[in-house]
Amino acid sequence: MIALLDTIAEFDRSLFLYLNGGHTPFRDAVMTFFTGTAFWILFYVPLIYFILKKYGVKAIVILVLLALAILVSDQSANLVKDTVQRLRPTHDPGIRHLVHHVVTKGGQYSFFSSHASNTFTVAVFTAFLFRNYRYTLTILSWATLVSYTRIYLGLHYPSDILAGMTVGILLGYGIYKFLMFLEKYFLLLRSPKIIDTHLENKELAYVEIILGTMILTTFLIVNRLQHFNWI
Repeated sequence: MIALLDTIAEFDRSLFLYLNGGHTPFRDAVMTFFTGTAFWILFYVPLIYFILKKYGVKAIVILVLLALAILVSDQSANLVKDTVQRLRPTHDPGIRHLVHHVVTKGGQYSFFSSHASNTFTVAVFTAFLFRNYRYTLTILSWATLVSYTRIYLGLHYPSDILAGMTVGILLGYGIYKFLMFLEKYFLLLRSPKIIDTHLENKELAYVEIILGTMILTTFLIVNRLQHFNWI
């Protein structure tokens, strides 16, 4: 068993170093933008808008539950980090000299990733809520991108991300099932029914346009800043 765990740990380090490699100044700058929680605030606006538009009073309950799920996700990650105390790659004396980090070395511990947990909580919960296959692909791709930035920037091992993704998926699904329970047993939440409501493709287009514009604009800004040697 110990040998198996050592093999898994070694594979985790090797995969991390592979995914953490291949840096360029352009990618470093782009990934630094993409990893920031505040950077995506504009992307959250249409999600909140369509929740409010579609569910009326029920939207308050939905948004409170989503905020609660994110809080539980974030605090659970902090609790597990302090309990497990797995050193971040940037603090691990065995490999830190091989790690490429861009802005910060982060806190001391890495398991599990709150970025991965938080983004997948949002992604899975809203995917069940909006019931649109294209939206599901879009939001899961976004969550995967944000999670990958944590490896690229040297702050998490792949297993940290995988564990965070798992927690986020379970939390997102769990809070959705709790919402369905409330809808079933509390009269205030019975209309409109979630199962009868979904995100239309024409509505999804606004979400995709905002997301695509944010990503493309970031590429263009970073390109211009590097052209004038400002970053």
